[in-house]
Amino acid sequence: QVQLVESGGGSVQAGGSLRLSCSASASMYPSSSYCMGWFRQAPGKERQGVATIFGDRFTTYADSVKGRFTISQDNAANTLYLQMNSLKPEDTAKYYCAANGPYSGSGSWCSVLTDFPYWGQGTQVTVSS
Repeated sequence: QVQLVESGGGSVQAGGSLRLSCSASASMYPSSSYCMGWFRQAPGKERQGVATIFGDRFTTYADSVKGRFTISQDNAANTLYLQMNSLKPEDTAKYYCAANGPYSGSGSWCSVLTDFPYWGQGTQVTVSS
């Protein structure tokens, strides 16, 4: 059974940093064979894709977070991360991790437009000015 559990959210002042984690169930090992993504949704707004990763190499980022956020994964720990630096009040949202796979080969197709069947429960990030 595929399970994703996010953690690491919290409250921080603008300019601060947070690192989100998404622990994948053992059935998803190795998580590097999955297209993994981070999404966020603020109250009253549509869900927005933040970043994706496949096979440790292929990454994509939303323009709004490029240069500030970094997506990565630890295959040994089967965990996905989102390092968020220089946080802004507009980054306030509930953040979700998602997965699609497993797949082999090139991961160039992996993006926020990919259909993600597996989702975590989310973790709240609040950035104050």
